[in-house]
Amino acid sequence: MSTIEEAIQQRNFKTPDHRAQVNIIYTAAWLNQETASALKPYGLSLQQFNVLRILRGRGEEPSTVKLLTERMIDKMSNASRLVDKLKQKGLVERRECSTDRRRVDILITPKGLDLIQEASDAVERLRRNSFSRLTDAENEELSRLLDKLRG
Repeated sequence: MSTIEEAIQQRNFKTPDHRAQVNIIYTAAWLNQETASALKPYGLSLQQFNVLRILRGRGEEPSTVKLLTERMIDKMSNASRLVDKLKQKGLVERRECSTDRRRVDILITPKGLDLIQEASDAVERLRRNSFSRLTDAENEELSRLLDKLRG
């Protein structure tokens, strides 16, 4: 197990909160890289994976680009562009809303459901492996502290 100081080759930090901030950013980047590697065989980016998981979670209920944007983890993502790429892959479809012609509904396709299940299984295996280094109590405490940090 390496410390953040060893990982980024920095001897010390100005304050404990500075160390914590750098550690959170570094660890988030590490988790993202690990997850991106797990998704690569499925041809999905982290953001595309996030969109497909949101759509799968909605079941038969359609979504809009606005709803996807609100629910995405990465708020800087262009949900409309992501939907277009997923549509090109046959993983989602766009439908004109029957009650509001200005609205476009987005639904996951059967092919999208199959792919998101396979990709989710790979990400789940990665998560179990990574987080097995912590006890359940440590994972709970980590989540509690992160929630507290966000206020």
